Amino acid sequence: MSVSNPTDIAEVKERNRALIQEVLEVYPAKAAKRRAKHLNVSEEGKSDCGVKSNIKSIPGVMTIRGCAYAGSKGVVWGPIKDMIHISHGPVGCGQYSWAARRNYYIGTTGIDTFVTMQFTSDFQEKDIVFGGDKKLAKIIDEIEMLFPLNKGITVQSECPIGLIGDDIEAVSKMKSKEYDGKTIVPVRCEGFRGVSQSLGHHIANDAVRDWVFDKAGDKEPTFEPSPYDVAIIGDYNIGGDAWSSRILLEEMGLRVIAQWSGDGSIAELEATPKAKLNVLHCYRSMNYISRHMEEKYGIPWVEYNFFGPSKIEESLRKIASYFDESIQENAEKVIAKYKALTEAVIAKYKPRLEGKTVMLYVGGLRPRHVIGAYEDLGMEVVGTGYEFGHNDDYQRTAQHYVKDGTLIYDDVTGYEFEKFVDKIQPDLVGSGIKEKYVFQKMGVPFRQMHSWDYSGPYHGYDGFAIFARDMDMAINSPVWSMAPTPWKRDDGDSYAIAAE
Repeated sequence: MSVSNPTDIAEVKERNRALIQEVLEVYPAKAAKRRAKHLNVSEEGKSDCGVKSNIKSIPGVMTIRGCAYAGSKGVVWGPIKDMIHISHGPVGCGQYSWAARRNYYIGTTGIDTFVTMQFTSDFQEKDIVFGGDKKLAKIIDEIEMLFPLNKGITVQSECPIGLIGDDIEAVSKMKSKEYDGKTIVPVRCEGFRGVSQSLGHHIANDAVRDWVFDKAGDKEPTFEPSPYDVAIIGDYNIGGDAWSSRILLEEMGLRVIAQWSGDGSIAELEATPKAKLNVLHCYRSMNYISRHMEEKYGIPWVEYNFFGPSKIEESLRKIASYFDESIQENAEKVIAKYKALTEAVIAKYKPRLEGKTVMLYVGGLRPRHVIGAYEDLGMEVVGTGYEFGHNDDYQRTAQHYVKDGTLIYDDVTGYEFEKFVDKIQPDLVGSGIKEKYVFQKMGVPFRQMHSWDYSGPYHGYDGFAIFARDMDMAINSPVWSMAPTPWKRDDGDSYAIAAE
């Protein structure tokens, strides 16, 4: 039995624990003690992974997290298509977040939709010295003149705004009144807040609560409510994911009155408190507003997972359980309708992928949600972790997703991740754009699991076919015979580039 690829669970655990100790040895004692809290091996029967999370990263140790601005502007607010989102501060943050994360939307860019446009107050030194309130007010006037069909504005504050004390709330209230009550939302998402982009999600959720829901009050909806109204929460429509989810819900007989933020609108935000059920995809970014709506409006919410047929079936039945027998019967009909499709996909790709191993490191919920889709194809996730997960994310991972002995890592550093991959030798790594080229240069097949590597959707039954094709394309590409992985080389140099 290979030491590097053990098959016995006890040996896997022993190897993974030894590997954690190996990576910790390179750090100074204090840093090693702190990083040790973020690395562990899953234990069957335990309620969590024993991994600390949502803690400030160690200065000087490079990790792969975003900031609060990224969580608010880049994730929650940015995909709302008919609002204009001002990056208030220096140009860099807006430039970096320009063009979004492939959050697909329907509309005419620059006319009635603005997701892939950048609006920035472009702070200069004089703005830092004298403040940017007047500049912000002028920008809002210019927006109203140039883009009169916008339905609202958000002010996404960058780091300097919190430091110099710009009163974005006062400006927003003044301009909202000036423009006949237009929704203008100040968002205090300065990048230095919190320890990662996660707090930005929470801040953005609170802004929806305070500046959209509370402002709308008890205003009557513009549609006739029905017993089957649902809202899709926390699906960002990357590569068309939300559309795939919506198809299945509507085939069940439900009516989607809102989806956000992917391809979402301000009207859909305002309509959400009228839903009979909120179906929550990204727990990490949107559980806050879902809990608020349950407490204030009495709307129940349920998590769902539309990655892979096993989890889709489970989720459809769970969602249907909140409604009457007709919806529950329809859920079974939907499952039956797509059975032949999923069987064909599995028959085609499982023989090519069965037994292949995967290591994941992504944000949001994907470190756990995609595990079922890999398992449907006969693959095994041997390591997983979150960029900005909280303790409840790891509890869900341990209780419902990973197998005994799986390596778990939180806020992993570049060195740690490379070392883990070098020693565990997975057949595929699924992570972000920062990691993609590192591992490809090592000769390791890779898929970008933040935005599907320009592919997608991956949600739903049709998405599963695309997911399976992409994983097969990554792992079984003939290019890897020309650039073998380090552990398959005979020259002893684990990072040499194949010249043949």
